[in-house]
Amino acid sequence: MENDFDVHAVRQDFPILGTQVHGKQLVYLDNAATSQKPQAVIDSLVQYYSRYNANVHRGIYTLSEQATAAYENARAKVAAFINAPSPECIIFTRNTTEAINMVRYAWGTDNVRADDEILISEMEHHSNLVPWQLLAQEKGAELRFLRVNNEGRLMLDGLDVLITEKTRLIAVTHVSNVLGTINPVKGIIKKAHKNGALVLLDAAQSVPHMPVDVQELDCDFLAFSGHKMMGPTGVGVLFAKPHLLEAMRPFMGGGSMIRKVMLTDSTWADVPQKFEAGTPNIADVIALGAAVDYLNDLGMDNIREHEIEITQYALDALREVSGIKLFGPWEVQSRAGVVSFVLDGVHPHDIAQILDSDAVAVRAGHHCCQPLMRRFNVPATARASFYAYTTEEEVDALIEGLHKSQRVFGHAVERSL
Repeated sequence: MENDFDVHAVRQDFPILGTQVHGKQLVYLDNAATSQKPQAVIDSLVQYYSRYNANVHRGIYTLSEQATAAYENARAKVAAFINAPSPECIIFTRNTTEAINMVRYAWGTDNVRADDEILISEMEHHSNLVPWQLLAQEKGAELRFLRVNNEGRLMLDGLDVLITEKTRLIAVTHVSNVLGTINPVKGIIKKAHKNGALVLLDAAQSVPHMPVDVQELDCDFLAFSGHKMMGPTGVGVLFAKPHLLEAMRPFMGGGSMIRKVMLTDSTWADVPQKFEAGTPNIADVIALGAAVDYLNDLGMDNIREHEIEITQYALDALREVSGIKLFGPWEVQSRAGVVSFVLDGVHPHDIAQILDSDAVAVRAGHHCCQPLMRRFNVPATARASFYAYTTEEEVDALIEGLHKSQRVFGHAVERSL
């Protein structure tokens, strides 16, 4: 490695990376699905439950005030992490999917009507596709699509034609969870705003891996998950511009999100409480704040640089495997640490199973992107995805596992003839 990022020191912070699977050292290459957790995040969960477990925004006793302060401090940390203009722009959800669905219901219900248009891309995760299908069906609106070229990049030549005076929203992924493509979203946002449309970014694969500045991007909505950025499962984030949050209707009704309740109607609490009905996921929000602290200590520029280097190392090694087909941009600066591939004569599920026998964890399947699989005429791919703790030795283990897969299934084919 050319930079001074010490990946082996980073690995010492993750107890699970010392785990053995089938008697062999774990090689975890499924970070696009979920990341592993540093000890600081694990400790944060233990400390909350063992030292100041109490509900937030309700009690005037010490424990409740401690819990409330920690919960709101996490909101401030998340806001600063993406350079949101204020903590009140941050709504805690369960995950990216819920954050996108919040926009679908709380904004889309009042702002999308019959014959309006919603522009999405062919590379979207189902969580940024299905909600817009449902909204379009409900409202009689039209879905339009940005297509993907053979290199795995969005075909933006037709963007001026696709965005019309009827376009209300462009919902696009910042980074593809299959191709690793980093989309040029700033230009898309600029064109959208010029035409009066809003933009939602699915940032589930970008916020954990590179610096993201919502004010510099000027996006209207941005959604991401805590568990992909070294935080716990069960907590996600929706960022939205303040005037949008003020105008949006509540997503769910119940306790905590109200100002005054009469028998027949109610008024709402200020943002962000208006969107956080019921007891929130207190422990995991606080632990997400610990994850933000940890990522800041590592430095997001350092993480991005490490992932560029490990991805280049992986691409160079994978290209030497006979019979392999790689998906996504050829130039590493245009992609995140995600590499999908197929191997002649071996189904991706079989690849994953053979790799697992050697303790190498990768994802195999359609990755919740069935339209993209059809675009590339494959039923599934195998996918290796990297993070700040991924080493060249782990990539070497992946390559050895692919050679083993070819030996095993090559022999099987020969025996069947």
